[in-house]
Amino acid sequence: MKVLQYFENPGLISRSGIGHAQRLQQEELSYTDIVLDTSPFSKDYDLIDVNTYGPKSLAMVAKARLQNRKVVYHAHSTYEDFRNSFIGSNFLSKPFKKHLIKAYRQADLIITPTPYAKSLLRSYGLKQPIVPISNGVRVSSYRRNKSKIIKFRQFLNLKENDKRKIIISVGLYFQRKGIMDFVELARRNPEHLFVWFGYTDLRIIPKKIRETVKKDHPDNCVFAGYITGDVLQGAYSGADLFLYPSYEETEGIVVLEALASSQKVLVRDIPVYNDWLHDGFDCYKASNLDEFDKRLNEILAGKVKNVSKAGHEVALKRDVSLIGPQLKKAYEEALSLPSQESR
Repeated sequence: MKVLQYFENPGLISRSGIGHAQRLQQEELSYTDIVLDTSPFSKDYDLIDVNTYGPKSLAMVAKARLQNRKVVYHAHSTYEDFRNSFIGSNFLSKPFKKHLIKAYRQADLIITPTPYAKSLLRSYGLKQPIVPISNGVRVSSYRRNKSKIIKFRQFLNLKENDKRKIIISVGLYFQRKGIMDFVELARRNPEHLFVWFGYTDLRIIPKKIRETVKKDHPDNCVFAGYITGDVLQGAYSGADLFLYPSYEETEGIVVLEALASSQKVLVRDIPVYNDWLHDGFDCYKASNLDEFDKRLNEILAGKVKNVSKAGHEVALKRDVSLIGPQLKKAYEEALSLPSQESR
């Protein structure tokens, strides 16, 4: 089977979750016998897997239709997770939803990361097969590694006698990601160090968040910027807690990375996790700021059970080596479907 994987403007999305998903998909498919092509000029393929929603993506779909090729859409985005992000996102969210529906309707089959995301897409009136397949995680990269932890601590200029507990999070500077709650928790817990990894152009985010990132945060809250590789992997395993207060996700790749690191994980109690993360068994959950404050201090003080081993098992089930065959199966299903015209 020959699959054309299409991501529009890969340079612009490289630091986003969709850009991360692009790299993961390519690795996952290496565990199959699928011949993967990424050239937008390719004419020799059986199926196109489209991951973005711009005009070039729609043009690629139209071209595939003219060539009688099957179309799979990877639904990374929803109306719900578009809101509360950059300036004007809420104003644009309804037109964006209409645009997403128009794009997704062109697909023979849709792949989305979780059953929750599937339920959202069904609520949009989409009728074609929708297959939940995790974005996956390369578990081997997140094994505890002393040298990576040292690089992480050196990056933060932490001295050996600095015994503060370290709480990390990873994400864009979006309200939806819970960034303001993260800062408030740092303010409430000055004895701990809170580190936020990730970056968004400050010109496109609301003023309140922009000012928070630039100056209106306590000294024990660090905005480390966009970091990858050994430093970030060392942070996942070298920190004392991964805190992810996001209000809306289609999955949360960074949560998988934290679980793969055998890190203690505290997330917001939102529907996306209902089917695969369980409070007190493989992670901990909180619903509001006071609960987050209480939970994180219980976890750091060892007053609750350490469930990181069970969390690691969750990540193992979503290793890249297991996701590739699932993608192949979905592609085979798409190829077996009758053409849209005959449905």
